[in-house]
Amino acid sequence: MTHFGVLFDLDGTLLDTLEDLATSGNEVLAARGCPTHSKEAYKTFIGNGMTNLICTIFPEADRPETEEEIAEALAEYRAAYGRNWTNTTCAFPGIRELLTELEKTGIPIGVVSNKSHDFTVKCVEEFLPDWEWSAVLGHREGAEKKPHPQGALEAAEKLGLPPERCLFVGDSDVDMMTAVNAGMQAVGVEWGFRSTEELQQAGATEILATPGDLLNLLR
Repeated sequence: MTHFGVLFDLDGTLLDTLEDLATSGNEVLAARGCPTHSKEAYKTFIGNGMTNLICTIFPEADRPETEEEIAEALAEYRAAYGRNWTNTTCAFPGIRELLTELEKTGIPIGVVSNKSHDFTVKCVEEFLPDWEWSAVLGHREGAEKKPHPQGALEAAEKLGLPPERCLFVGDSDVDMMTAVNAGMQAVGVEWGFRSTEELQQAGATEILATPGDLLNLLR
């Protein structure tokens, strides 16, 4: 295999976190007397970080607007997610086998997520502990979120590779735009939270039907 590195998005790409994220959001809404959303609806709320999610799920009239209101709602959401994050979350089928193959062939791997950094690290340690990750980066205070290339470029550096030798694998338009902005190959996945059309429109050059299909791009 050619010497490439692979950077993965987390939610919707490596891990199916949808139900735990939805449960947490709905707990916050219910506690404030707001209507809740279906699990499916959360597919469109996820991907731009926790602050964006917590603002998006509220009805317009109840939406937190000031810095203080947003901070309060975010604290409630983080507390709820802290209770729920291991309830149903698991790796998507085929992910473990893919990571084992990548490790076997010496391809360095990393995670770049808009999920807050502490929960990103926790999720990788809890659900994907058997592989050596060269970089695990969530959103940190003061850092730019995807689709800004900052995190992806930092991760590429940790992998010891130039951006053009990295594949960025994700399930949303944000991930594909991140790849394009960072000068990486944009690889979309069919099993995530967003549509194939969205991925292609955002710059995906390849769409994977299954995790194992990634290996064909690296041969």
